Amino acid sequence: MKEIAMILALLIIISPLAYAEEVGANSDQVIFIHYQDESVAVQEVKAGNLDAYFWRIPLELISDLRDDPNVKLYETPGGRLSILLNPAPSDDGLNPFSIKEVRYAMNYLIDRELIVNEILKGAAAVSYSAFSQFDPDYIVLVDIIESFGFRYNPTLADSMITKALEENGAVKKDGKWYYNDQPITLKFFIRNDDPRRNSIGKVLSSELEKLGFTIEEINGDLNKALTSVYGSDPKDFEWHIYTEGWGSSAFDRYDSSLAAQMYAPWFGAMPGFQNEGFWNYQNQTIDDLTIKIFTGNYTSKDERDQLLRESVKIGVDESVRIFIASTLDPYVINSNTLDGVIADFGAGITSRFSLINARSDDNVIKVGMKQIYQGSWNPVGGLRDWYSTRVWLAVADPAIFRHPHTGDILPVRATWQVDTAGPNNKLVVPSDAFIWNASSNEWSNVGDGVEATSKVTFDLKYSNWHHGAPMDKNDILYSIYFLYEWSSDDDQTFDPEYAAVAQQFANTLKGFKFIDDDTIEVYVDYWHFDENYIADYASIWSSTPWEIYAAMEDVVVNNKAAFSRSEASANNVNWLSLLIKEDSLLIKEALEKFRDENFIPAPLDVDIAYASDRYTKAIDWIDAKEHAVISNGPFYLDSYNPDARTITIKAFRDSTYPFEADYWKEFENLKVAEIANLDVPLSLNRGETTTIKGSINYDGDYNDVSIFYFLKDGNGDVVVKGDTTANADGSFNIELSSRDTAKLSEGSNELKVMSISNKALKPDIRSISLIAVGSAMEFKEVTINDNTFEIGVASGEIRGIEVDEENKSIILSIDVSEDGMLEVNLPRELIDAREDGNDKPFIVMVDDNMVEVQEDVNENARILKIPVSADSKEIRITGTQVVPEFGIIAMLILTLGIGSLLIARRLNLTI
Repeated sequence: MKEIAMILALLIIISPLAYAEEVGANSDQVIFIHYQDESVAVQEVKAGNLDAYFWRIPLELISDLRDDPNVKLYETPGGRLSILLNPAPSDDGLNPFSIKEVRYAMNYLIDRELIVNEILKGAAAVSYSAFSQFDPDYIVLVDIIESFGFRYNPTLADSMITKALEENGAVKKDGKWYYNDQPITLKFFIRNDDPRRNSIGKVLSSELEKLGFTIEEINGDLNKALTSVYGSDPKDFEWHIYTEGWGSSAFDRYDSSLAAQMYAPWFGAMPGFQNEGFWNYQNQTIDDLTIKIFTGNYTSKDERDQLLRESVKIGVDESVRIFIASTLDPYVINSNTLDGVIADFGAGITSRFSLINARSDDNVIKVGMKQIYQGSWNPVGGLRDWYSTRVWLAVADPAIFRHPHTGDILPVRATWQVDTAGPNNKLVVPSDAFIWNASSNEWSNVGDGVEATSKVTFDLKYSNWHHGAPMDKNDILYSIYFLYEWSSDDDQTFDPEYAAVAQQFANTLKGFKFIDDDTIEVYVDYWHFDENYIADYASIWSSTPWEIYAAMEDVVVNNKAAFSRSEASANNVNWLSLLIKEDSLLIKEALEKFRDENFIPAPLDVDIAYASDRYTKAIDWIDAKEHAVISNGPFYLDSYNPDARTITIKAFRDSTYPFEADYWKEFENLKVAEIANLDVPLSLNRGETTTIKGSINYDGDYNDVSIFYFLKDGNGDVVVKGDTTANADGSFNIELSSRDTAKLSEGSNELKVMSISNKALKPDIRSISLIAVGSAMEFKEVTINDNTFEIGVASGEIRGIEVDEENKSIILSIDVSEDGMLEVNLPRELIDAREDGNDKPFIVMVDDNMVEVQEDVNENARILKIPVSADSKEIRITGTQVVPEFGIIAMLILTLGIGSLLIARRLNLTI
């Protein structure tokens, strides 16, 4: 490593003043260097031998690094930790995780608090689902997610598992589980290359052993997991449980695929992975729900949110994939040698914008990587691992990406115009629009009578490919062809992992029409309440030249390699990787065959000279670079050295590249709304109104800030949720009504407050214990002539109500057990006492005796504290107005006891 650093130090320094005059990236070169030991990597960053480390650093080092002037820390959300369970049934034994109740019980066997506080050193939040408190959709899911409340309870887990196993024929002898006289053995694949997951695996392995399971630990890295877990038939039982870790490439405001990816079989990420040769986990209900979300099959945001809520609920109930924690991942850079880093709320400093925008002293950025090569590099069924995508994001330009701080749709190599008739109507698709017919192997016009929900007109920003050939409409045509061809299973051109998602997308595409070489209309059955998401869904683009796609097809069809991990395993061939020299030579061989045979792919109408030039440029690239990674981004992949364990990318300074250096500089500015103060009383009285004051720090307009709050009772259930706004000085109030505080448990509750700027959707979160005391009001709904009111009572029970419109009174029949104060919450819409716009006292009679009452008032209700004795039977409350009735005394004798309803239908009054 030191030799590499010395070589880099000798490179010519280019003045930063030249950056803005160039296209593409700010720096000329990035070298990714393998540093598996995080502590060593941090020391190299501090010493200046590395500019950055693209992996989370050890949590125990954070406190020292905060005070180190040579480094800068970035702590960003985005990581997720989970366990994956194998739910396949066993033909000759018993797989406990094939039983839903056993899987669900695992939620109580996982000590999430221990993992967050001890293993993750507090740099995380407990998670019960795929959506964490750092996700924008958390707001619509909070009551469901928080109410799962899986507290560590091994006794409960044991009883649930025991009941389920015994019902399925298992027997526990001498503290060990047996089935057909054989011990029930669980193969636990633990990622020992990640200290966090290794520790989690060891803790959970111990818990399972205590329950009586025999544990066979399997240790390995991602490469081994890709083969043993994701590349094997679940019924082969190479594994039963696996410690998963997830990273993000971008931040998404309205995530349409996360629930599908983590819970739904159709997406191809659940056990079986949609490989037809494997046993596959099935759940049609969650498939249907998540397909609707993915394909925009809803008519409003509320409907979309409800589909998401149902999906998450079922996903957690099924517990095939169980989430443990969402992490705040710390990254480190050398503050003396590197600036311009952009922190994405999903990917942290490893986002695509960081390397493009970053500036180093010597114009060469040295990046440490936990791993250099894991998985596979191909744009069809590869590029699935964290490590490859960090590099790919810098060398490949997408048409559309996500804003790093808001998750909004961001144009990159396309701009658009959306026309939609959705969600309930249709547009006519022009008869001369085309699609690829995989059956007849040709382009076909859609003809008359075809309709679509939306049309998106894209203006595409072409450039030269890295090997020098210009991008053109043929690259777009080939990407459309490939989508249809490889998602149709009627011939050899089919990959089940790729097709799992591609089929759903292809089914919604209704036609295409080129207006000119770089302008295309896309007709699609998709709607979204944010029209930019329609453009994102319909975007047609390619980050790989058509000739490389054609060569990959030839290699795969001839069974020399496979696009996906599961197909490679099923067919006993390599997982195709354009980065590996041996596989790139297979690509070169196909290209040479195409050139020698004057081959023109079926979807293209081009001449031999054009095709031959493309083939030759790709062949020359592979000869020069010894890999076949060719794309169109601000960097090109110059070299991969497996012996030195380095990857080098260099700036693509071609004049056709559409973005100048510093184009993404605006993303360096981050506007997070932080909670500066939260004034919570030591205790509050249940059933009484309460105001909680706070303040926000924000460098901007406070109108940009939203504040959300959630109250959880002693059982962990979300009983109150709401939102408020900040005043011009950043102060805010949370107004809790008597109805709100009545829902709290006596004793300890939890208040969680989140502040979010619409300029930066990273929430600042404060959780604090809230002590509630006293007896709470019990609220009941009362409907009078279609008007619904809520009447609350504490320290007694209302047995009946009379409404006396003539005397502007209500009469309460009461039942109290002892002398004291009976509290009644009266909605102003039901009865009020006002004069000249001001409140005046009610006249209150208890058993025909006028009494003095204490009163709390708010905008919507008046709360009376009325002195009563154990033998009191009736209270008359008289004001200046009462809800209109029929002109005579309208009486309802009603019982407010639990589950008991008496409805006076003639008065149209219900409770």
